[in-house]
Amino acid sequence: MRGLFLHIGGDVSVLAKDVILILDLKSIGTGVASQEFLEISRDEGLITEIGPGEPKSVVLTTERVYLSPISSLTLGGRAKFLQNFAVPSSKAAKE
Repeated sequence: MRGLFLHIGGDVSVLAKDVILILDLKSIGTGVASQEFLEISRDEGLITEIGPGEPKSVVLTTERVYLSPISSLTLGGRAKFLQNFAVPSSKAAKE
């Protein structure tokens, strides 16, 4: 996914190749390890909350953690589209 950007909310886009994972914020719930990760990330100044709206997903990249108002399902669909878009068809690869 070289050079393709994933829009994750507001005016924020990230390089698709830098996205490590996308999680539903509700699925993190009360998990001790997840809450500890978010707390440490916040303390280290690594979290960027994208507004407006209530955060629905966590986007972990190689550089930052984003809290996005866009659902993880929507972001996952966008990422999959970009992945499919970036992979050349077998016909084009042979030419």
